[in-house]
Amino acid sequence: MDLNQIKRVHFIAIGGSVMHNLALALHKRGIIVTGSDDEIYEPAASKLKAADLSASIGWNADQLHEDLDAVILGMHAKEDNPELKRVQELGLKIFSFPEFIRAVSANKQRIVIGGSHGKSSITAIIMHVLKTAGKTFDYLVGAEVEGFDLTVQISEAAIIVIEGDEYLSSKLDLQPKFLKYDHHIGVISGIKWDHKNVFPTFEDYAKQFDLFADKTPKAGSLIYCEEDNLANIVGAKEREDVRKLPYSAHEALIKGGKTYLKTKNQGEVKINIFGRHNLQNIKAAQEVCDILGVPEETFYSAIATFKGAKNRLELLAENNSIKVFKDYAHAPSKLKATVNALHHQFTEGKICVAYELHTFSSLDKGFINEYKDALKHADVAFVYVNPDNIKLEGDNKLQEADIKTAFNNSDLQFFEDVVQLKKAMENQKGKVETFAFLSSGHFGNLDLNETAQLLVK
Repeated sequence: MDLNQIKRVHFIAIGGSVMHNLALALHKRGIIVTGSDDEIYEPAASKLKAADLSASIGWNADQLHEDLDAVILGMHAKEDNPELKRVQELGLKIFSFPEFIRAVSANKQRIVIGGSHGKSSITAIIMHVLKTAGKTFDYLVGAEVEGFDLTVQISEAAIIVIEGDEYLSSKLDLQPKFLKYDHHIGVISGIKWDHKNVFPTFEDYAKQFDLFADKTPKAGSLIYCEEDNLANIVGAKEREDVRKLPYSAHEALIKGGKTYLKTKNQGEVKINIFGRHNLQNIKAAQEVCDILGVPEETFYSAIATFKGAKNRLELLAENNSIKVFKDYAHAPSKLKATVNALHHQFTEGKICVAYELHTFSSLDKGFINEYKDALKHADVAFVYVNPDNIKLEGDNKLQEADIKTAFNNSDLQFFEDVVQLKKAMENQKGKVETFAFLSSGHFGNLDLNETAQLLVK
């Protein structure tokens, strides 16, 4: 699909994180963009309004017409959506967003970052390094990255860096998104069971990564974390004429609560991010950047100024003795990696972690045991569930005893009232030096910035 031939595009379910950013990216190119959703939350609502982009609340089939060059269908829209039915009646081409990205990047070198965790961070590091190196590229990433206005850019660049999600493409296309991009360079950061609602067994889930690796073309490259058992098994499998590049965490040391990369030619390089998982992410990004021709000196100069993707171990507030972080810890493996990172980075003083069980999988009794020992290194552990988000009722509803057993932590404190959670955090002032709010949700709309300021006041 020639991007320059696209004049009009409509988004069904425009409010999604990637969907509204893609809409804004196309709008920025002068394409006429319309869209709708049953609800549009912040920050999408404000961003769309500021761009004067036409997005309606509620489904309206009258918006669909034969002059549209493309209709992009979000995962949030169901099969009986009236706009979708109208598109089908008109016989218009329907894309999931990964299909659309693939179509407009047909002539680009496609780098796709896959894995159960670390995708956004690896993608963000690559973006930061390439920008610092003065390279022109397109991108799609699931988190805001400093120095980039949007999380999607589509242009005439010869390279595109894509965060490849393993979740389904749309209600009409039940393939994982990362299988749609046809990568030339693929990355697998790690494989830990997630999305139980669509992959009911671990085997179902793991198979998707094997399919992803198998899609690596001849003369293509597959980069995988050899410190992750399953990623190593999948990545090391023999594939004809595929360049296999296993990686492990970058060598580093911690001094005075700061992390320094140990390098052969650049000495010790101080970085702003920390944790073994981030040292793995840095190495994965370095392997990609090396293939793309970024000199070693440029890579280390750039990584020294990288501050992390938004909501990924983001420092909210600090004073001389207290730090408050937040992190998008959406799954057991991510929670464990983040807590372990805090534990090893800040060896002086105690750590208090508030974790929100938010996703479908996390609230499932058949999955929650995956959280065993995930909070092991938290000196004070709080788990919060928003009662409005509980998807399983009656006998299936999670109780405090279920959560303590699943986490293997009898000292864990359970909350369904966010006000009480906030009080409990404030009660730790003077006892704890490091606080962390970890969730892919919103802690019942608790203002984390305000709370962080209270904790360091």
